[in-house]
Amino acid sequence: MKDLITCTKIYRDIPFAHRQHNHDGHCAWLHGHNWEIEIEFQSHSLDVNGFVIDFGKLKFIKRWIDENLDHALLLNESDPEREYLESVLIYNGVPFAKIVVVPDGSAEGLAQYFWATFDAMVRQETGDRVWIRRVTVREDSKNSATYMPGQGEL
Repeated sequence: MKDLITCTKIYRDIPFAHRQHNHDGHCAWLHGHNWEIEIEFQSHSLDVNGFVIDFGKLKFIKRWIDENLDHALLLNESDPEREYLESVLIYNGVPFAKIVVVPDGSAEGLAQYFWATFDAMVRQETGDRVWIRRVTVREDSKNSATYMPGQGEL
């Protein structure tokens, strides 16, 4: 069995809004959180500096977060009001909000979405030497969800 080593990077205070259109309570309304994304990287080997991954070279993830999440409105693909909301937030071709459509805007869905997005990026940047073991998403400081692929088998 090969050894595995991990390290973790946390991105904090990422303001974006979402809604859970099927929710029977207040989460069905557009609302925002100060999100946190915790990414655990994993590898069988360290680089020449003794790192799983160089935290200083993760600017590509920070850039993606800034471009896609910072002050954005995330809408579920299945939201029946998505097209209406998108049309209302554009006037004369000028958008009044950054809208990002995701498969599922719950914390659990976002953990899966971010894992898939960041894992592909990290594998490309490191030539498949490093991959994402897990992603934890926190809504403010009270609620979180973690996605770890392949961990469901006993």
